[in-house]
Amino acid sequence: MSHVFSEETHRNLLARIPQCTGREISDWLRAVEDGPALFRFEEKVSWLRHEHDLAYGHAKAIVHEYDLRRAARNLR
Repeated sequence: MSHVFSEETHRNLLARIPQCTGREISDWLRAVEDGPALFRFEEKVSWLRHEHDLAYGHAKAIVHEYDLRRAARNLR
């Protein structure tokens, strides 16, 4: 299963996460950063879903955003 959303879908999911979860995106990104050292995308998604009881789409969007921001940091 592909882990790439359209840019619009990704933005829409991120915008709804705080309302649906009660936590800001920055909190979720920190949770992924501080979580277990998982390498595969789907492992991170699965961990978020089970550890924090998130919907699959929300967990997927969080991990995708985490990966995008990490890649941007590495380019600096």
